Amino acid sequence: MFVRQMHYLVALAREKHFGRAALACHVSQPTLSAGIRKLEQELGLPIVVRGHRFLGFTAEGERVLGWARQIAADYDSLRQERAETGGPLSGTLRLGVIPATVPAGPPLLTAFCARHPDVRVQMLSMSSAAIQRGLDELELDAGITYLENEPLNRVKRLDLYNERYVFVTRADGPLANRRAIRWQEATREPLCLLTPDMQNRRIIDQVMQEAGLKTPAMAETNSFMGVWALVRGGPWSSIVPLACFRGHGRTDDLVGIPLVEPVHHQPIGLVVADRDPLSPVANALLRLARTLDLEQAFAPLT
Repeated sequence: MFVRQMHYLVALAREKHFGRAALACHVSQPTLSAGIRKLEQELGLPIVVRGHRFLGFTAEGERVLGWARQIAADYDSLRQERAETGGPLSGTLRLGVIPATVPAGPPLLTAFCARHPDVRVQMLSMSSAAIQRGLDELELDAGITYLENEPLNRVKRLDLYNERYVFVTRADGPLANRRAIRWQEATREPLCLLTPDMQNRRIIDQVMQEAGLKTPAMAETNSFMGVWALVRGGPWSSIVPLACFRGHGRTDDLVGIPLVEPVHHQPIGLVVADRDPLSPVANALLRLARTLDLEQAFAPLT
């Protein structure tokens, strides 16, 4: 019962709704509520702010929730490890990826699923800050993010590849036949870039600032899908990571031209929580990632 109560609290924190939390735990709402009340009685602490709906956790409840996340995660990892010693690895691998690194997920997860076919995988696009929270709160097993720009804390890191940048424009545009474009030349074109709240945009701004250039974004969007739509349908060009262009935008109507002067590299890597032991699925992913050559997969355009 104690472990179930821990899962009840974790589900309630995630869903922020008693009914949805009960559904996630495959129990009735009265069963979930009764389990949490029993835990409060056993600990002698109020955990949940009482009301007609979920209003949050008490200060004491927040501390209990931290332990609940750790206990629930360790119990799930123990079950996975026990299953692995007697057979194939099972369970769920939860991977958070920042939008610029979404294309790195499929080759990594394809190789992982080929080796561990009984493991279900989830790839979630999120900010680096959300990946940090997910690892801290044991809701993610691993993440793919920038290693040096706004780096995460309390993580183990593994380099995967270097992000490089290309100037993306329509195939019928005046610069489409260029073999390379200087950053200074790119700033003279009408640019569509990500919004400043996106880390990739902040990196581009920093590269331009260090080169003594201004970032003349004539249009902004908060998704790469928006970038492709605006470049295809309007007068704009863009600057995007090479991996992202290859994963989402490389079609007959768009071209990606390497950006030079400077040639900028940004390390991308796999991160897992700095805890011992790691969950079996996180440990298996880390071992597998060491054998892959994603640098070659996202090598510069020729």
